[in-house]
Amino acid sequence: MNILLLGSGGREHALAWKLAQSPACDRLYAAPGNPGIAEEAECVALDATDHGAVIAFCREHTIGLVVVGPEAPLVDGLSDSLRAAGVPVFGPSQAAAQLEGSKGFTKDLCARAGIPTAGYVRTSSLEEARAALASFQPPYVLKADGLAAGKGVVIAATLAEAEETLADMFGGAFGGAGAQVVIEEFMEGEEASFFALTDGTAIVPFGSAQDHKRVGDGDTGPNTGGMGAYSPAPVLTSELQARVMAEIIAPTVRTMRAEGNPYQGVLFAGLMLTADGPKLIEYNARFGDPECQVLMMRLESDLVALMLACATGTLEGTEVALSDATALTVVMAAKGYPGTPVKGGAIDLAGVEPGAVKIFHAGTALADGALVANGGRVLAVTAMGASVTEAQAKAYAAVNAIRFPSGFCRRDIGWREVAREQAV
Repeated sequence: MNILLLGSGGREHALAWKLAQSPACDRLYAAPGNPGIAEEAECVALDATDHGAVIAFCREHTIGLVVVGPEAPLVDGLSDSLRAAGVPVFGPSQAAAQLEGSKGFTKDLCARAGIPTAGYVRTSSLEEARAALASFQPPYVLKADGLAAGKGVVIAATLAEAEETLADMFGGAFGGAGAQVVIEEFMEGEEASFFALTDGTAIVPFGSAQDHKRVGDGDTGPNTGGMGAYSPAPVLTSELQARVMAEIIAPTVRTMRAEGNPYQGVLFAGLMLTADGPKLIEYNARFGDPECQVLMMRLESDLVALMLACATGTLEGTEVALSDATALTVVMAAKGYPGTPVKGGAIDLAGVEPGAVKIFHAGTALADGALVANGGRVLAVTAMGASVTEAQAKAYAAVNAIRFPSGFCRRDIGWREVAREQAV
């Protein structure tokens, strides 16, 4: 089978790496890809916003499965266009992708389906949002309704900060994503991520992870797309995972199907583990980045078979096999991130011991044959270990061997679980 993978980040490199391992994969194409993905796939120039061009490519190259990596093409309805053309695709429809594309849509669905989540108000003007603040206590959770590259959530400590943030959001700080703003109650607890595959009816668990969103050590500084992650997340016990499936994932899939928007693909649930049990923070309609990197390291099942089952409605009876070992990834970013990153910085990977880790490329490019930074998050240095402590040590040993003068990383990925392991 020929497969087309859309995307160019670390998530897509991890997907390409795993897709290429499948005996069902004859030829793998990636658009646009990156230098790391080019080691696994043939990179092609293809504009995902041009649905006709993508369909023509699929016909010309006999594509049997399209894998949509990032969220934007899903929200843009590319999956619908491909399905209408008879091309199997891993990724939800435009209507179903609203679970990520509109935070207000998801909150309203939670209300209808009785899914545990934070109390909220949807607002569509600055005046309305300021008035709604009176119904909440600090800290205030303010979310741009639309896609904002993982940076559209602000937790304001004071009323003055909340009002200033709202002015920024409605003033265009997040473009069209901030045309509406959701204000939520602040939830106390520890965050974790849970993943499940679904074909619209059947649901299969796909493991857990913990991400590190803040740019600085100790979870300080602004939110980013993710500075590192590890999987599994022991804090999300088997009992809690069963509750997440029964109280959050299953009602979501059931309600989406009943309302005429069946969801096919991966459901990525961001969770808050509160004193009252797990509650949904938000959904993503695709694998997370960098969560995908650690999940693919642990995946022992055939990824092509799993994705094709989701795309063709044949997931029932399928199971996902994951290694019991821990995978941990450290994101190396370009200085300036999450603001304007410094591009063009030289990267030398020669010092990394071969086979010790897997380095997934995110924002990289080749300049005169040399590897350089070409984005905010540049590399995801990923290691396996018998514990988070062991995986962390291996990952940072590799980070220390990489020469990337214009880059930086957090030095405490996995810190919560390492502390728990050391306390035993």
